[in-house]
Amino acid sequence: MVENAAFLPEVVRLIGEGHTVTLPLRGFSMRPFLEDRRDKAVLAAPGTPRKGDVVLAEIAPGCYVLHRIIAVEEYRIILQGDGNLTAESCPADGIKAVAIGFYRKGRSKLEPTSGLKWRAYSALWMRLRPARRYLLAIHRLFSAKQQR
Repeated sequence: MVENAAFLPEVVRLIGEGHTVTLPLRGFSMRPFLEDRRDKAVLAAPGTPRKGDVVLAEIAPGCYVLHRIIAVEEYRIILQGDGNLTAESCPADGIKAVAIGFYRKGRSKLEPTSGLKWRAYSALWMRLRPARRYLLAIHRLFSAKQQR
């Protein structure tokens, strides 16, 4: 397995050359809808950062996250993983890629982020931020029961 510190700069380089990259997801910060080692993100060159976009961002030198933009300020972008309770930020040039779709639950059909399903989910989940702590706890409870 290649470490993210070596792998993700290469992904950023390829995207900078105009390629799209399909990236297997690692980590739990985008739960409940994107799962560790199950799902894949298709990444492309970023355009103008917009609230609600899922982006690959470098939040510190060599430290990358795939999180949703929750606010765009004049000099920085505020990000939060769907499964996280806290936010982080980066400068606008810290946005290295934007997710244009996801392969979820082992399916071979891409779910584009421009599609109605993804846009509706995103809008709803962002509105539920105040209740996220409780919704994630319920998700963890059901996930643990399913794994038994």
